[in-house]
Amino acid sequence: SGPKPYDPLMMFKILILQRYYNLSDSQLEFQILDRLTFCRFLGLSLSDKVPDEKTVWLFRSVLIDKGLDKELFEMFGALLEEHGLIAHEGKIVDASFVEAPKQRNTRDENKRIKGGETPEEWDENPHKKRQKDTDARWTKKNGEKHFGYKNHAKVDNKHKFIVKAVTTDASVHDSQALEDLIDEKDRNQDLWADSAYTGEKQVALLKKYGVINKVHEKGYKNKPLNNQQKEANTEKSKTRARVEHVFGFMEQSMNKLEVRSIGIKRAKGFVNMVNLTYNLFRYEQVVRIEGIAMS
Repeated sequence: SGPKPYDPLMMFKILILQRYYNLSDSQLEFQILDRLTFCRFLGLSLSDKVPDEKTVWLFRSVLIDKGLDKELFEMFGALLEEHGLIAHEGKIVDASFVEAPKQRNTRDENKRIKGGETPEEWDENPHKKRQKDTDARWTKKNGEKHFGYKNHAKVDNKHKFIVKAVTTDASVHDSQALEDLIDEKDRNQDLWADSAYTGEKQVALLKKYGVINKVHEKGYKNKPLNNQQKEANTEKSKTRARVEHVFGFMEQSMNKLEVRSIGIKRAKGFVNMVNLTYNLFRYEQVVRIEGIAMS
């Protein structure tokens, strides 16, 4: 009849530990065996068999293949909404880089990948091809180069829960993801974002959904911002800066956003689990600090 399968809830809790501590599958197996706090959280006794790294990998792969990573994120969001923890008084939009393992490709290989092609020589070497991420992209921001993906998130202003998110490759401009983040639920609400989200298309999109535009205004070479616009941006910053706490928690408490897998499908699964883990920990903070809890 074979060995008894592991409890799915325990396996899910293992993935939450993995995302919070940013552990590889082998590190995770070791830490469960080594840390009593991990065992206690998972409901394991010292004599219980611990899932090995291959079991964790398989469970996560099945979860992502079935789209349950997104479903679980949405289910917890619906629970937060049901209990009034998503206030719908305003939203903040921003994006953060998700670093991927660097690819050592030639200039010609990179050119072909950007054009949507796979270099022919990789087809002759399936092992090499498996190690190549043709979905991740390079980009530059503030003089720093990044390779990988982006986590575009819409955050509820009041309690700072992520209510919607989109994963793209790193080269996609922040403003391009706005269309996938804004929806009918945002009607008559303020929307804060930095000046990366300005532009005719973005203004039209916010008007279409009846969103109150609190996006930072942008100065141009021959049209700098006047004092009134600068003051308005400073005022907007007081609220917009709240989103920095979200990504700050991910970068510091969750030990950076670094995907170890290959391809955008796995990257999306990674980001969905990161966002869900953040929301779970944020809920614990809200309960502890503000004494508000789901009944």
